[in-house]
Amino acid sequence: MTANTNTASMTMADRAWQTLRILGWLGVAAILIAPAVAMQFTSEVQWTQSDFIFAGIVLIGGGAIVELFALGVRNPLWRIGFGVCVVTVAAVIWGMSI
Repeated sequence: MTANTNTASMTMADRAWQTLRILGWLGVAAILIAPAVAMQFTSEVQWTQSDFIFAGIVLIGGGAIVELFALGVRNPLWRIGFGVCVVTVAAVIWGMSI
């Protein structure tokens, strides 16, 4: 199975999904980088290596689950709904770990 990279044959829903995917992965990267940057400027943020590993597992794992689900489902509403569900579960897991 290959990804559809021909932009001329992509539908509007496909382009929107591509944009959401890029924004999602950029968001994951920003969330992981933010504490590292904050630690350079303040002593109030003190993450250990295990904190970054836990955050990476939750965020990257959640993103990977959404990607796998999206491979099998073409309906954009199901994709977005499932993505919102995974983000909510990740937020609850993260909140419970604090």
